[in-house]
Amino acid sequence: MMKPLEQLVRKNIWSLAPYSSARDEYSGKEAHVFLDANENPYNAPYNRYPDPLQRDVKKLLERIKGVPAENIFLGNGSDEAIDLPYRIFCEPGRDNVVSIVPTYGMYQVCADINDIECRQVLLGDNFQLHADAVLQACDEHTKIIWLCSPNNPTGNSLDRDEMMKVVEGFDGIVIVDEAYIDFAQQLSLRQELPTHPNLIILQTMSKAWGSAAIRLGMAFASKEIIAIYNKVKYPYNVNLLTQQQAMEMLKDPFEVDKTVKIILQERNRLMQAFRELPLCEQIYPTDANFFLARVTDAKRIYDYLVDKGIIVRNRSRIQLCQNCLRITIGTRTENNELLSALRQY
Repeated sequence: MMKPLEQLVRKNIWSLAPYSSARDEYSGKEAHVFLDANENPYNAPYNRYPDPLQRDVKKLLERIKGVPAENIFLGNGSDEAIDLPYRIFCEPGRDNVVSIVPTYGMYQVCADINDIECRQVLLGDNFQLHADAVLQACDEHTKIIWLCSPNNPTGNSLDRDEMMKVVEGFDGIVIVDEAYIDFAQQLSLRQELPTHPNLIILQTMSKAWGSAAIRLGMAFASKEIIAIYNKVKYPYNVNLLTQQQAMEMLKDPFEVDKTVKIILQERNRLMQAFRELPLCEQIYPTDANFFLARVTDAKRIYDYLVDKGIIVRNRSRIQLCQNCLRITIGTRTENNELLSALRQY
């Protein structure tokens, strides 16, 4: 059972009086003359500060994601949504978090920046999660458990029952990063939010939505946790251009479905062709827009591809990923160029 939120949040954050922006103070009222925020009156609309709570974007997300707006946080990429929990829940130099490994590197980086110990638990066979091992790594100072599903760089979805065992067996915060969920057959854990107040789900506009450049990440959680996110974030953390482009993308979610389908078809084709290459030793199952492959000599192959102007990711330095390349699914033309180069290796 989750501890009371007040016990999990850092005391200084719980009592924090957030910065009150000019746009917050008149919220809910109509206005047409703005002389409150020391803005330049010319060069509309870029002269005005953006909506600090991104209300119009959240209205569209509410419909698409099936999550009330009050349960949505929007940040400057998922990186902001990853960093904020450390600042909200973890006392530097005292508390710790638990993460699986291999996984996305920003959980460790943000822990290091915030002076928080990050305890790593190796995944089992086929890069699968063992809930008991994760829970056993926790102690009274563990505030957050990080899970990534589909996982990066392995590509596989974590077992749903094992994830829920972690959520239900831990009295702190469990954050599930679903950056690649749109490419997976497994359903999002968003539907578990109403009955699991210690759960935070992260998603992004960068992957399936093809909008990495606009830097927009999402966190879904209880309205109480979202309220603390909004209290700690920078007042105008998502700029107007990002909000405008996000709304354009969100108005046509069916177009995204089309591109996801194309990427999945290309993924299957590319993986099948890659398996037939002499340099390929193993391809791991994937639910993402990339796959992880063990090859004969990852560094040599990586360097060879760089000389050809083709960039993949060498993940050999990560635990359990020795001699592994992570390959993102590109266009059919890009994928063919990769295969052509590797057939000449």
